[in-house]
Amino acid sequence: MGQKLKITGWVMLGVVAGALTTVSLQTVARNALAPLPLEELQQLSTVFGLIKSDYVEAVDEKKLITDAISGMVSSLDPHSVYFDKKAYKEFKEGTAGKFVGVGIEITQEDGLVKVVTPIEGSPAFRAGIKTNDLVTKIDDTAVKGLSLNEAVKRMRGEPATKVVLTIYRKDENRTFPVTIVREEIKQLSVRGKLIEPGYGWVRVSQFQERTVDDFVKKVNEIYKQDPNIKGMVLDLRNDPGGLLNAAVAISAAFLPDNVTVVSTNGQTEESKQTLRAAAKDYQGRMGADPIRGLPAGLKKVPVVVLVNEGSASASEIVAGALQDHKRATIMGSQTFGKGSVQTFRALGPDTGLKITTSRYYTPSGKSIQAKGIVPDVMVDDTEEGSPYAALRTREADLEKHLASGQGEEQKDQAREKAREEALKRLEEESRKPVAERKAPEFGTDKDFQLAQAIKQLKGQPVLVSKTLVERKPEVKED
Repeated sequence: MGQKLKITGWVMLGVVAGALTTVSLQTVARNALAPLPLEELQQLSTVFGLIKSDYVEAVDEKKLITDAISGMVSSLDPHSVYFDKKAYKEFKEGTAGKFVGVGIEITQEDGLVKVVTPIEGSPAFRAGIKTNDLVTKIDDTAVKGLSLNEAVKRMRGEPATKVVLTIYRKDENRTFPVTIVREEIKQLSVRGKLIEPGYGWVRVSQFQERTVDDFVKKVNEIYKQDPNIKGMVLDLRNDPGGLLNAAVAISAAFLPDNVTVVSTNGQTEESKQTLRAAAKDYQGRMGADPIRGLPAGLKKVPVVVLVNEGSASASEIVAGALQDHKRATIMGSQTFGKGSVQTFRALGPDTGLKITTSRYYTPSGKSIQAKGIVPDVMVDDTEEGSPYAALRTREADLEKHLASGQGEEQKDQAREKAREEALKRLEEESRKPVAERKAPEFGTDKDFQLAQAIKQLKGQPVLVSKTLVERKPEVKED
């Protein structure tokens, strides 16, 4: 456990192809291989030969092999994955926080693509795309009927190529085309502002390569607006994770020097690590200590961390570290429960393997795998409650999920009943006009949980949830 992390690549906790993940990215695979089961390998070779010779039509040999590798890896757990060339490219783009496209954050509304916000300085921003604009066509393809992922793929492409978006702007009641030239977009994973005099809010939506620098910049902007900050809200709701060194750095921004942030333990020596709030344990590829320019007051200012079921992996590490060291009050709902570590091994210049190698533990030694971080103060999504919380997928819902390793898991029968009730409410809600069922955006004056966080910092009464309770880990079905 005492071994320090030797950073040979990136370390990531986050989302790849929809699976919330914790990943140690390394560039060199180990040369030593375990003894091979020769009889079973002979059967694999025989099956390969029979498919090649006897199948009804000719098959692609390379595809057969890659499919066999994918099946073998995916049978382990939800987070072990084989990356072919295309998936590997998308994986690297996700960790870098960069991609080639038009530069808009989007959601889906009534089958159309809705602009949440244009990324500042992006081609879409310069072209005048606005929040709440609806994209009805991408080039000559109607958006209606496309999934959100399909729409995203059509808007992305090669640098300096053109894409025509047909925009419907509700408040002007007009439809018009906008031609945009694609370019590399740098995603903003940090937002923040001064909520009111003395109280700041910083939201980290994912832990990427630029996150720590953007965090430092945003915190300094808030302190410049008001040097007398009395309380800070660190918002990690719906943060699926990302790079481990970024999570350790953000934790270190609030914690005393050199205290433990997270430890990992697995079968190999390299999987047994302890990371502390020290520059040598998080700066990695970032060079000089990236948080050295933060205001000194950040180490002492009262902090509330907002989390929910969508807070996973790296965000759970931050929340767990600040909770265990009693540096912050954790508020919201129980987190996702992603407490395993995956190591990335390059298999070639453009393929790789992501395989689960260890569990991680909070400073007090707790495994949050298939359980999550339990908030100090349970707060509902809205003043009316959290009617759809039971529908949110968690680690314990994933097929073949890894157990916590700390005691037997118990099946939560009450949650299945809560899901049935939530589905009925969702069906009723879907019949309402869109304007009446829109969820409030994080950071706005209608953000109920943020309002409760500010009250907590002020020492005022908080509207604690009457329905949310700690969920016990669920047992895996055999």
